[in-house]
Amino acid sequence: MAAFDAAPGLVNLSGLLDDAKCFAFVRQHRWPESVHCPGCGSAAVIRHGCDDSQPHRQRYRCKGCARRFDDLTGTVLAGHHQPLRVWVLCLYFMGLNLSSRQIAQELGLNGSDVQAMTEQLRSGLVAKASAARLAGEVEIDEVYVVAGHKGQPAAVAKRGGSAAVAGWRERRAAAPWRRRSHPSSA
Repeated sequence: MAAFDAAPGLVNLSGLLDDAKCFAFVRQHRWPESVHCPGCGSAAVIRHGCDDSQPHRQRYRCKGCARRFDDLTGTVLAGHHQPLRVWVLCLYFMGLNLSSRQIAQELGLNGSDVQAMTEQLRSGLVAKASAARLAGEVEIDEVYVVAGHKGQPAAVAKRGGSAAVAGWRERRAAAPWRRRSHPSSA
């Protein structure tokens, strides 16, 4: 397919502007070997028609657990009203480091819709990224640790929520370590 003929690791964007090619691209990257059930992981899957609103979105049925799913089930792209090509273009524009406002202008969408789309795509990318594991000697520069607000116990108590704020004076008065001033006998 034309969308996959680009150099390794790169995608020909003009080839992905077609819905059929977008769904084929998602299938190829999601299931490089063969389609697997997202519920039980079984490879015993049969095609089960296409989606009514998006005819290139393939439905499947698992023979192992009898669960029905489609190309986007279990991804950040599932359950949204925008066509898949709009999501792919949004991801492409995010890769170009465009702002949400610029992406909204390019796609002809509302700014709040694009903001929600970019947040959804970022959360999906973060969830898929493996955790960084540090080894050996690690150096850290300029660490700023907030240890409290010296002389302002009310500010510290407010950070704990409304329950912490409610009785901070009583807890402070009852603390055994609190220094109490006594009138001098002089």
